[in-house]
Amino acid sequence: MAERDPPHLNAAEEVQIDELAAAKTKAKRKKLFAVLAGGVALIGGGYYAMDLLVWSHHAETDNAYVGADVAQVTSQLAAPVSAVLVEDTQQVRRGDVLVRLDDTDAKIAVANAEANLATAIRKVQGLHATDAGLGAQIAARAADQGKASAAVAAAQADLDKARIDVQRRQSVASTGAVSQDELTTVRTAYDNAAAALRAAQAAQAQTAAARMAAIGDRDANRALIANSTVDNNPEVLAARAALQQAQVDLSRTVIRAPIDGVVSKRQVQVGQRVQPGSLLMTVVPVQAAYVDANFKEVELKKVKPGQPVTLTSDLYGDDVVYHGTVTGFSGGTGSAFALVPAQNATGNWIKVVQRLPVRVALNRQELAAHPLRVGLSMNVDVNVSK
Repeated sequence: MAERDPPHLNAAEEVQIDELAAAKTKAKRKKLFAVLAGGVALIGGGYYAMDLLVWSHHAETDNAYVGADVAQVTSQLAAPVSAVLVEDTQQVRRGDVLVRLDDTDAKIAVANAEANLATAIRKVQGLHATDAGLGAQIAARAADQGKASAAVAAAQADLDKARIDVQRRQSVASTGAVSQDELTTVRTAYDNAAAALRAAQAAQAQTAAARMAAIGDRDANRALIANSTVDNNPEVLAARAALQQAQVDLSRTVIRAPIDGVVSKRQVQVGQRVQPGSLLMTVVPVQAAYVDANFKEVELKKVKPGQPVTLTSDLYGDDVVYHGTVTGFSGGTGSAFALVPAQNATGNWIKVVQRLPVRVALNRQELAAHPLRVGLSMNVDVNVSK
């Protein structure tokens, strides 16, 4: 059976069909635009809601690293190393022996200082004993001075008597009542008396000088022991301080861990001669680690000390969450403390958003359960709504 041809449409019917098709297409397009606009509005509203309710309450960064106040172990003496008792990565406690230095010279120094202290004590004891002896000498010189004064008085009396004898005989010598021999004798006696007086006066002066010398010796001796006993005499104190220094140097031949932590960067070997200030190793207090989070300056508007922080590490992944607290901000940005700081005052200036380190203290119990190491990467989320 032959197929029938479709009915032939006139021009008006074709125009009507085209208009109906165009209307359907336009309606479909409007519907699609409405759906698209609704989707955009929904996404925008969801973004706004998330920002208002969630994102605006958090400041996040993955530019954060574990840090700790490491302790540098150095030598305070110049001596050979006799023993090294720890290795890198070893856990140590405060006071554990790390290194022993040869203590031969230090022991000799202690013995020498002990001898010097004993000598100083004996010297000061001698000064105290000398003070009493010098007092006795002054008393003896005073007695000698009194004796010399009496001798001067006696010599003066003898001279006066001799002068009178000479005057009497001279007055009658012209009459012949006194012989020349007798006159010569009394004159000789006068001269002897005068010489005896001069000798007595010289002896008196000598005893006075001896007494003054004894007083000077006593004063000089007392100046060495004034306002002090044997124990607090300056010479004894200096000798005792030298002994204490020698004992301290001897104790420093045993180098101990200053803090609890993990030994790192051990550089010392047995037989090596170290100098004062030589870096032997470092001890990292991993149990007291913290995190420095480098936030962009535009992210820090709401960040304040005391706010709670949640952290995850690249070491353990998202399964281990640490809790901490913002403790403070660095005094400057990283670029400000760079070895070669940016020269922003020059004409070739391009503004770069700066980062400011924020210190985050970690929970000690969580650190003990999942230890961290200095330099590890962390992801930090600060709850700025608190």
